[in-house]
Amino acid sequence: MGQNKNVKTKEERTPKKKKTRYGKRIAFLETALLLAFIIVIIDIFCIMVVLGPERLEVAVQQWTRTSTITANRGQIVDCNGKVLATTGAVYKILLWPKNITSGSEERVARELSDALDLDFDYVYKCATNKTRSEFVIKRQVDSKTVSNVRSLKLSGVGIANDSKRYYPYGTLLSQVIGFTTRDNVGQSGLELKYDKYLTGSDGKLISETDSSGNPLAYGYTQYEDPIDGAKIVLTVDQVFQSYLENALEEALSVNNASSAQGIILDVNTGAIKAISTKPDYDPNDPPRNDLEQLAELSRNRLVTDVYEPGSTFKILTLAAAIDSGNADLNSTFFCNGGYIVNGERIKCWKHAGHGSQDLTKATENSCNCCFMQLALRMGVSEFYDYLYAFGLGQKTGDIFDGESSGIVTNEKYVTENDLARIGFGQSVAVTPVQLAAAVSAAVNGGYLYSPYIVEQVVSSDGTVIEQADPSPVRQVISGETSATVRQILQSVVDNGTGRNAKIEGYYVGGKTGTAQKYDEYGRVSAGSYICSFIGFAPADDPQYLCLILVDEPHVGSIFGSTVAAPFVRRVLSEILPYSGIQPSHLSEIVTVPNVLGLTTEEANKELAKVGLIGFYECADEVTLQLPAAGETVVKGSSVLLYTGSDDVNIDNEPVIAPLMVEMPDLMDMTAVQAYNALTALGLNMVCSPEDPHGVVLGQSIYAGTMVEYGSSVTLYFGIKPEE
Repeated sequence: MGQNKNVKTKEERTPKKKKTRYGKRIAFLETALLLAFIIVIIDIFCIMVVLGPERLEVAVQQWTRTSTITANRGQIVDCNGKVLATTGAVYKILLWPKNITSGSEERVARELSDALDLDFDYVYKCATNKTRSEFVIKRQVDSKTVSNVRSLKLSGVGIANDSKRYYPYGTLLSQVIGFTTRDNVGQSGLELKYDKYLTGSDGKLISETDSSGNPLAYGYTQYEDPIDGAKIVLTVDQVFQSYLENALEEALSVNNASSAQGIILDVNTGAIKAISTKPDYDPNDPPRNDLEQLAELSRNRLVTDVYEPGSTFKILTLAAAIDSGNADLNSTFFCNGGYIVNGERIKCWKHAGHGSQDLTKATENSCNCCFMQLALRMGVSEFYDYLYAFGLGQKTGDIFDGESSGIVTNEKYVTENDLARIGFGQSVAVTPVQLAAAVSAAVNGGYLYSPYIVEQVVSSDGTVIEQADPSPVRQVISGETSATVRQILQSVVDNGTGRNAKIEGYYVGGKTGTAQKYDEYGRVSAGSYICSFIGFAPADDPQYLCLILVDEPHVGSIFGSTVAAPFVRRVLSEILPYSGIQPSHLSEIVTVPNVLGLTTEEANKELAKVGLIGFYECADEVTLQLPAAGETVVKGSSVLLYTGSDDVNIDNEPVIAPLMVEMPDLMDMTAVQAYNALTALGLNMVCSPEDPHGVVLGQSIYAGTMVEYGSSVTLYFGIKPEE
């Protein structure tokens, strides 16, 4: 039978539209599978590459425990290696949430917070946080507290070694060394300035654990050693420092003063051998709860505070005048109690005058008229060249944070009257460390050195990171001039106002100073002085210089020769033999008799019998003598006689500056007067222009306004127009 041509195959019977629908479904399915495959690939990529490190870290945290091994903070040592600041061994309390027995989190938090005097909510939050393997609950815990914690036998609580900053000598050098936070971070002084070197790198211990956080007996352990901080080696000698601080404590007490400051310099290198301000504080237990008191006690006044130096500044005028050829040993001066400059009579401290005198005698007498004439002979330009060369008006270096540059009025604004006053130490302000460096240059052969206190910074592996460079900054005066200055200043101690600094067997040079202070309104404060003495020895070959300032003494005799010189004598008489410097000559020595209980007239007669001079202000019964009975001194020395009437009843409680102070009227004040007025109130001065001249013509905060303690005040200076 033949094939029927009208019969259609299956494919021919299927409608074309239906065939197209099946094809689209297959294509859609293929596309969906492809997209799903791409999404899976992207997801795998995100998990393994993008989120991989984070997931791995979470995984590692789940099966490992990382404990921090605290690095020791670097030591601070003196020039002989005596430790002044070190790290003491204490403990830290750890909490391992995964190791706490289920259901006991609240009990652990309660008992642990009670034992450590911590907030319960904080400890409980840590105890219930199972995402972390370890919390440091408390640091610097003592052994007694650790024993109490151990006795509780709490699950999930661990104990590890920790460190705490410790200062073996307590208050010694406290303002310089500073202190740290409770986390051993530098907060003031060298602890702050050299924090990046003192801070070490902590190590860590990684231990493999089971699902409950317990260490596996044969699990993987990784240990990374901590790197201890660097050691700071100072130029300070702990023995020098002790001698200085003991003298300052006595000066503070005997003179009933508000503060006493001192510094000892190696005149041939600028190395600071000792530096201190009293009163001070113990860095082992600083008064953290009273920030104002802490700031006051921890301030290194010898570098941050400026003052009008008074007669100690005459050393620089003397050196400049001799070196410039404007004076020599044969120069003569006449003093009738004052000197007239442009119609103004500027007084000498001795109102009756000193009469005719040569340069040496004028310096022995500390005659203001002589030094006014020396300054005027040089003129502004020449005198200022020397002042700048001596380092005035600029920081001495980068040894301490917060160092002041002092105040030196720009020479183009200085009048002859100003220049005359600068000659004897007024109308100029310096820091004590600035003055000490300048006077060192005047007596060491003429070389100015930048004072420094850090000799070396040594890493824990012994590598020297920093090394001091004691090279001189410049030569200011000639060696011949310096020798003449030394000769004159030795005569000041042998025969003049500095005789209270004489030392048995040693030649000493020096100069007294009594500087006036200003009240909060920039006016001279009656009865408020800074008495000082700057001395060096041996006078013919200087090795060490000592400057001591006594701020606001409250005794009858307020002179640098009586208030400060005896304490410089004490310091130098102790450090010279200690340093191996032998006496150069024999002095006629006498023993100080006991004159306590005698009237000053009777006491002076007893002292005269052995060749000593009694120095007193009030004719009354002697209640204290300095030097004390039984001490040996050079014949011809003075003995200070204190009487009951010398004392002034004052409140000995520390004065805390108010949070708010009243802005004074500073109009028409000089820069020095305004600075002292603001400093007395705890305010900071900003000058416009930066180099102030003339007087205050405007102030950014009106007089009488209450401002916050520590605020800054902008003062606008200029020449006041004639009315």
